Amino acid sequence: MNWNQRLTQARVEKNLSKSELARAINVSPATITQWESGTTKELKGENLTAVCSVLGLAAEWLLHGRGPKALDPTALFPGARRVEVHDTDSPIFYQIPKVRLKLQAGVMGVVTEPLPEESGKTTILRAWVDKRGFQPEKLVAIEVKGESMEPTLYAGDTVFINLADTQPAENGVFAVNYEGEAVVKRLSRDAGDWWLTSDNSDQRKYHRKVCRGVDCLIVGRVVYKESEHI
Repeated sequence: MNWNQRLTQARVEKNLSKSELARAINVSPATITQWESGTTKELKGENLTAVCSVLGLAAEWLLHGRGPKALDPTALFPGARRVEVHDTDSPIFYQIPKVRLKLQAGVMGVVTEPLPEESGKTTILRAWVDKRGFQPEKLVAIEVKGESMEPTLYAGDTVFINLADTQPAENGVFAVNYEGEAVVKRLSRDAGDWWLTSDNSDQRKYHRKVCRGVDCLIVGRVVYKESEHI
């Protein structure tokens, strides 16, 4: 068994998903996938320290399969700060509502419809939100629909939208009320107009559309995504 397999085993034993482990150590779920698949050949430095702290593992056991499996707190790297997994009610997270956007063509503002209780909330690190100056009460999460934003966003991905940011910005990704439909698109500026563009390379199918007037109202900016796609 190599270190990648030991990492997977330890994560599963802790009943953590890749996304939960990634959130706890402040990396992306794709990074966890790379570690566990063997794409990453070596785990070291702060990442090694964080993984061992979260999973309660001794670094020597994780890397080489030698010695005791459990972490000895005194063996943490000098200057390292121990990382712990917290439940979703922990003060290190903000709970963000997962919603559906209810829009009307030509009408400013947005009404959000909470999803059922079992899937109606998600979490995001408080430190990440605070560092960027976002207001947590202005954040909502929605599920991506369709293929128009692949490979940036896939159907089923979760994106966090900052409802306080409705200022169009070149190359930014926004949730938009387009003729009464909630769409997630990238904005670009051309010939004096703003355009809704798709990241999908099939531009004949997903052609750009002008964003002008009451037919195209910005709901908020996409600031974070959760995805299992690499």
